Amino acid sequence: MAIDEQLVKALHVEVLRRQDLHAETEPHVVFQTSTIDALLEGAYDGDVSFAELRRHGDLGLGTFDALDGEMIALEGEFHRATVDGSIRPVPAEERTPFAVMTFFAPTSEVAIHAPLDQAGLLEALERSRDGEAASHAVRVDGRFDFVRARSIGRQAKPYRPLVEVVQDQHVFDFTDVEGTLVGFRFPDYAHGIEVPGYHLHFISADRSGGGHVLDCRVRDATALIDDSSALHLELPPGVDMLDPAASAASPDAVERVERGGRAQDDR
Repeated sequence: MAIDEQLVKALHVEVLRRQDLHAETEPHVVFQTSTIDALLEGAYDGDVSFAELRRHGDLGLGTFDALDGEMIALEGEFHRATVDGSIRPVPAEERTPFAVMTFFAPTSEVAIHAPLDQAGLLEALERSRDGEAASHAVRVDGRFDFVRARSIGRQAKPYRPLVEVVQDQHVFDFTDVEGTLVGFRFPDYAHGIEVPGYHLHFISADRSGGGHVLDCRVRDATALIDDSSALHLELPPGVDMLDPAASAASPDAVERVERGGRAQDDR
C-alpha cells in the first residue's frame, strides 16, 4: 500500500505514526488515519480508537473495524449509521481503520434559500471555498427534500476489496428531513491518500438516521466551510511512503466506491 512523497508535499502533509498520536490536532488542520488506497485494498482492521480520535477533532467521517457501518462525527460525538440507516452510539474503545477529523472552525458561510440538487449544492460550496487551501471541511445544516444514503455491513475475513464490498451496500432514503451533512473536499491530486472532490455523510437532526451520502436535494440550509492549511496523516503498519504507480485508487474505483454498485434498497 503506497502513497507518493510529492503528493504529501503538495497537500502539506505531516506523516504520523502511533507514537505521535498523543498530541491534539490544531484548528484548520485535518487529521486522517490511513488512506483511501489502503481502504480500497481491504485494510479494514481498526487501528485508532475513538477515544484517541476524539483528540483530533469534533467533526468528521469514517468507518469502523471490519467496515461495520458509516461513521459521522458532529459536535464531538461519534455516531454509527447501521445497515438499516439507524444511528447507534460508538463505544470509546472501538477502533477505526479509516477516519478524517478536524476541530471545525468555519472560515466562510453560505446561505441556501432555494432548492438545490447535490450538484448545485457542491457548486455553491465551490464558489465560497478558499482556492488556496489544501483541503476543506464542510458542514451543511438544514432541511432536505431527500437524502439518499448507504451503509455497509460488518465484513468477515478474508476481506474483499472495497469495490466488491459496495456491491452489497444497503441504500435508504430520508425524505423531508432536517439534518446535517458533514464531510471534506480534497483536490484531484489527493489521489491515493483521499477521495478527490467531496465526501459527505449525513445525520438527521433527531439523531435517528444517517449514512454515506449518495445523493440529496437541499431545500433551505446554512453551509459552513473550514479552509484547512495542512493534513496530519497517521500511517498504520503496512502503509508506507512509496511510489504510488500500483495504487488501487483509480478514478473508476473511487467513483464506484463513492456512488456504489448494485444497490440493495432498504427503504
